[in-house]
Amino acid sequence: MHIGFLGLGNMGGPMAHNLLKAGHQLYVFDVSATAVAGLTAAGAQEATSAGAIAKAGVEVIITMLPAATHVREVYLGDDGLLANVQPGVLLIDSSTIDPMSAREVAAAAAKNGNPMIDAPVSGGTVGAAAGTLTFMVGGSEADFQKAQPILAAMGKNIIHCGDCGNGQVAKVANNMLLGISMIGAAEAMSLGVALGMDAKVLAGVINSSSGRCWSSEIYNPFPGVVENSPASRGYSGGFGTDLMLKDLGLASEAAKQVRQPVILGALAQQLYQAFSMQGNGMLDFSAIIKLYRQEN
Repeated sequence: MHIGFLGLGNMGGPMAHNLLKAGHQLYVFDVSATAVAGLTAAGAQEATSAGAIAKAGVEVIITMLPAATHVREVYLGDDGLLANVQPGVLLIDSSTIDPMSAREVAAAAAKNGNPMIDAPVSGGTVGAAAGTLTFMVGGSEADFQKAQPILAAMGKNIIHCGDCGNGQVAKVANNMLLGISMIGAAEAMSLGVALGMDAKVLAGVINSSSGRCWSSEIYNPFPGVVENSPASRGYSGGFGTDLMLKDLGLASEAAKQVRQPVILGALAQQLYQAFSMQGNGMLDFSAIIKLYRQEN
């Protein structure tokens, strides 16, 4: 299949490589010449702009962009995708943005004659490289079925969440809970160690008791508890603090639009904001435990 791919960063680059491995023909664009060169060396063809990709005769276009402003520009700009793409081309946006923006762009695509789904991902850079991402998909059942074989080349779990925008709803709700639970795990681990308990023993108790959660078992924030976790390698790699802060901000803004209280989500956003302002934005989000450990 001929596929256009825009956005070749830490997530988009590995995703595009997996599409090439699956035998698809790719036309790629990114503002980073280095990122584009990595894909063209693997067999992709370079496009000079979003509009050029839309004119390349592709059957599907996938975008993986940093924020809603970039999504709007790429899709709705004067030389953007919708200004140049042929009707009937399936559009897949895997960016993480607010649900309202996703629905607005999808509505514009529909008026242009293009089916569109939002398909944000979970699984991080490791999952992107391994092709084991989880896709949370918003769109019609027919469009979901059409996209599923393409997404399967990049992910392991592909979940239809409902109509357009609901993929983003699932993503922001899940990541808000993740941010909250990581802070809870950090507090509990820090308290136990401060009171004289061995971190691994404490984690073993929590993970065989009612406090067990992903943040305590798989991604424990205390150094040395989980081998090869970001906490055990100086909080490098993984899911950055600033990325978590972005997602918490999306959850907060979406909540305001529907007048839904997110009290713990808002508190988590403030804690990650303070942590980022201390110069920790590039550290893995589990490094939030540094706010609690006495030696820090």
